[in-house]
Amino acid sequence: MRLLVTGASGFLGQYVVANALQRGYFVRAVVRPGRTIGSLPWSSHPALEVFEADLAKPDSLATMLLGIDCVIHLAASKSGNFDDAYQGTVVTTNHLLSAMEQARVWRLVCVSSFSVYDYSHLDNHSVLDETCPLETRPEQRDAYAQTKLLQEEAVRQFSALPEAAITILRPGMIYGQEALWNACQGAGVGPLWLLIGPNGHMPLTYVENCADAILQSVETNEAIDTILNIVDDPLPNRRQYTQALIKHGHDTPTIVPITWSFCRGIAQMASLMNLWLFLGRVKLPGLLNPVRLDARFKPFTYSNSQAKKTLDWQPAYTWQDAIARCLSEERNQAKVC
Repeated sequence: MRLLVTGASGFLGQYVVANALQRGYFVRAVVRPGRTIGSLPWSSHPALEVFEADLAKPDSLATMLLGIDCVIHLAASKSGNFDDAYQGTVVTTNHLLSAMEQARVWRLVCVSSFSVYDYSHLDNHSVLDETCPLETRPEQRDAYAQTKLLQEEAVRQFSALPEAAITILRPGMIYGQEALWNACQGAGVGPLWLLIGPNGHMPLTYVENCADAILQSVETNEAIDTILNIVDDPLPNRRQYTQALIKHGHDTPTIVPITWSFCRGIAQMASLMNLWLFLGRVKLPGLLNPVRLDARFKPFTYSNSQAKKTLDWQPAYTWQDAIARCLSEERNQAKVC
């Protein structure tokens, strides 16, 4: 099978390409024009072809899909304002889908995100799985959540084509050597790190576990026409995860634990004051926006049972092993393909 991977040089993309090459696939790795990839361990692999393309410009995609059997779509905008995120996530996805239809490439694994769920309308400590509702107030969330919802909508429209064979994967918070501190763990405020809801579990997936699930979905026919959450188990709470980073000697700021209920109460008060005094026109920071706060820190139980059943997938690394792997001297010296 010949795979095309968009966002190949990104944080997750590097591991997906490495995993695919280890499994014996030919990989066409799509990177932005001018992107230097010589430092990546797979850059000179004999089964790799690097293809420079700007997915926002459809005229650059004419030959990208020639000979391809399956597309793994990772490219997305993770920061910036809504216009930038829309261009980098929604426009690029639409162009890719159009190019796939023209080239008659129908197999697609699209990597979405937990950010699409409607956290505020779920009860505390409920199970978050694929049956949970999608966000109904995307305008109150960040640009990433808004554009991921629109991306999924575009992919679902493509899936209505008779030949299309689509899998949508929704990973939780992806972490690894390049991204150990994350937005589901807390928030940095100057020299402090606010550990919000220390006893709440984090919806983590280690980057190598996630890459493995993505390749499993390529190889498993039962994954076609499914939506699967990708999250590891067992999962740490925020206190356990942070203490593990400290234990392994990772540089840490000053930790300030804050209970979830206290933080949520402050955010709710700020939101009401904004509504009363400014008719809701003031854009509150994330920690004072109840809807965004729910998406990051509200306490839930996370299930990966459907991914395990459908993909016959099991996370290869526990979170303790993953942290040790990331921070070991060997892993810091080289990332092995």
